[in-house]
Amino acid sequence: MTTLVAATHERGITTLTLDAPHRRNALSAALVGELADALEQVGEDDAVRAIVLTHTGTTFSAGADLRDPPDPEALAALLRRIVALPKPVVARVTGHARAGGLGLIGACDLAIGSDTSTFAFTEVRIGVAPALISLPLLHRLERRAAARYFLTGETFGATEAARVGLLTATSGQQDADDALAPVLDGLRRAAPHALAETKRLLTAKVLEAYDEDAGRLTRLSSRLFAAADAREGMTAFLERRDPPWVL
Repeated sequence: MTTLVAATHERGITTLTLDAPHRRNALSAALVGELADALEQVGEDDAVRAIVLTHTGTTFSAGADLRDPPDPEALAALLRRIVALPKPVVARVTGHARAGGLGLIGACDLAIGSDTSTFAFTEVRIGVAPALISLPLLHRLERRAAARYFLTGETFGATEAARVGLLTATSGQQDADDALAPVLDGLRRAAPHALAETKRLLTAKVLEAYDEDAGRLTRLSSRLFAAADAREGMTAFLERRDPPWVL
């Protein structure tokens, strides 16, 4: 059986690597399930101080796999698990991220991106909305920027992603691992219980939003993905053509 999420461990840091580059690390039902299981395991492991979430290939994640989409409830649960995990989760992004892939980044506590990375909320272009991923992201992003990029689906770069709050920082002229090193050093120096309580302070409002809105947004996501616009939008995307609403 092919493993879609690889795990390695070094000095208290477990790295979970999305490893389906042939599918641009799209969030399939299988990948979402594997990542959720891996996060549960590391969350209960006292040897793990923090988690790095990264990827193989040139794409961090292309968002939902249109051929094998995850159940909306499973995706919502995965994002909530990252937020609620009692250990910091750091995204290491050296490739491109689209749609649901940005939800993964937004759920992480910290995110370091390379200068060559690009980002886009492409949902509106295939006839749906960034419903579930809005739960963590609307607590991260500058509001006007969220409105612009949610509504237009424009592609933006790492510098802009850091400016609007999607990324903590870009690597600049450094290698991504060199930029990440002081972050991981800081986490290794912190007391585990103090990290857990500090994360609890930082994520309280996001978890409240999940408790209040996850059900409604899950139903909205299911309805939109089942609608005619989404069927046409996804077909057009897979056939590499414009859907009929493009002017």
